[in-house]
Order: sequence, then structure tokens, then C-alpha cells
Amino acid sequence: MIVWILFIIGIIIFLALDLGVFNKNPHVINSKEAGVWTLVWVSLSFAFSGVIYWLYSGGVHIDNPDNLLPQDAMIKYITGYLIELSLSIDNIFVIAIIFASFKIPPMYQHRVLFWGILGAVVFRGLMIFLGVMLIHKFSWMTYVFGAFLVYTALKMLFKKDEDFHPKKSIVFRMLKRIMPITTEIENEQFFVKRKHITAATPLFVALVVIEMMDVVFAIDSVPAILSITSDPFLVFSSNIFAILGLRSMYFFLANMLERFSYLEYSLIAILSFVGIKMLIVHYFKFPEWVSLGFIGFALATGILVSLAKRR
Repeated sequence: MIVWILFIIGIIIFLALDLGVFNKNPHVINSKEAGVWTLVWVSLSFAFSGVIYWLYSGGVHIDNPDNLLPQDAMIKYITGYLIELSLSIDNIFVIAIIFASFKIPPMYQHRVLFWGILGAVVFRGLMIFLGVMLIHKFSWMTYVFGAFLVYTALKMLFKKDEDFHPKKSIVFRMLKRIMPITTEIENEQFFVKRKHITAATPLFVALVVIEMMDVVFAIDSVPAILSITSDPFLVFSSNIFAILGLRSMYFFLANMLERFSYLEYSLIAILSFVGIKMLIVHYFKFPEWVSLGFIGFALATGILVSLAKRR
């Protein structure tokens, strides 16, 4: 339990420093600043694999329901992190569309994403807890999750190109019925007073839509990481590090995603692989290095093909 408490305290400290120190004043985050922070988060995420090795080698007592060896736990963490990171790419597309739809100025986007990430940490934690509980209680849920991932991959492969319109979403329409919404943006405020009526600003609306879309994406990503391991701490830590790095990655990649159009096929391949892995888990288990190698190969291939086609 002490490991969980320290990990959550660490997350809170990182987020407090982010909003209260490094981004105290609203400003436009340029590609250079976003690149530096992306490098910082990726480096921290991979460095944490050393902490995982130490924990599972008996450095501090931690629940180890699967009796994992230190090196296996470390590989599972890295593999899970890479899966979550790769599946976050689609999320970046959607965030960019939401900001454009509600005309959120670049200097205020960080504040919206900060609270969006905080909410995502809570929602992901709940969904991971539920997913792990279901798999441990009902072993057949592995087949359900696996079939769902294969279905999602096929759906992505054969889907028609349809534009996402945030203002036509169910979330926006329901929010509009619940509270008054203003079209004006006043600094970083999520709510403003209008003739004794409290109205939500576009910043708050964008935040709610982003939160709901993250829940939708989590429906894919949580089962995907559960295909690697059902160890609660490994699933949670790898997921959270991917989420925390998503904000800086958004500012770094938002204007460059068009260059990597073939990455979508990498995501389809990864979802198909982890789905099939879950479907046959009781009959055949892939070595840990195979899963890690396949995910790395799929991502590298998508990036290289995208760059080659662009040239």
C-alpha cells in the first residue's frame, strides 16, 4: 500500500509543479518547449522501469499476484507504456478538433488539458480497477476483451472517413440543456457571471467533451494493456505515465500529425495483436520480448512508411 501512496503523491507533486510553477502564467506553448517536456516525460517514464525492477526484486514490499520476476515486470511495464502511448495518438487528433471547434486560444489550451489530464487519471484508475477485478473474478472476460479489441481494429480498418463534430456530440447537447453556455472567453475562466446567472465558457465545454472522449478511448486502451498484464500497479503506472505525457505530446505533435498518416495502420496492427493474444492466452502465451518487439516494430514501420510516402 505504501508504494501506491507514494506513487499517487508523486503524481500530485508533478501536477502541482506543472500548474503552479512551470505554467503559472498562461502562454502559447511552442514546439521547442513542448519538445523539451515531451522528452522529459518519456525519459521519466522509461526511467521508472528501473524503479519497477527494484520494487519487484524485493526493494520494498509490493503485491505481486502473478509472481513476476523483476525483469518480466519491467518488460511488461515498458510494453504497456508503449501500447498506451501509441493509442494516445488518436486522442491527440480529437483534442485538436475539439479546440478548433470551440475556438480555444492556444494560450489557454494548457489549462484545459491540465484539468483534462487530472480527470483522466481518476477515470482511468476506476476503469483499471474494474477491469482487473473482472479478469481476476471471471477468467472468461479475457475472451470478451480480446474479441472487443479485434472488433475495434477491424472497425478502424474498414471505417469510412467521417469528420468528428464536437458541437453535434451528445455530450455537448446534454451540457447545453443542463446549464447556460456563453460563446465568450474571459481569460482562463471556466465560468462567468451574466446577469446573476452563472454560464459555462467554451473552456469548460471543451474540458467536458475532452473528458468524455478520453473515457471512450479508455474503453479500448484499458483492455489492451490488460492483455500484457493484470498486475494492478503495472497497469496503473504505465497508463498514468502515458496520460501525463499526453499534454506535452499534444503541443509537440498537433501540427505534425498529418505527416504520419500511416500510423493508424500501426494502431490497427497493435490492437489486432493484443486482441488475438487475449483470445489465445489460455492455449499459448507469447514471450514478453515478442510483444514488446512487435509493438516497437509496428510503430517504427508506421512512422517510416509515412515519411517515405510524404517524400
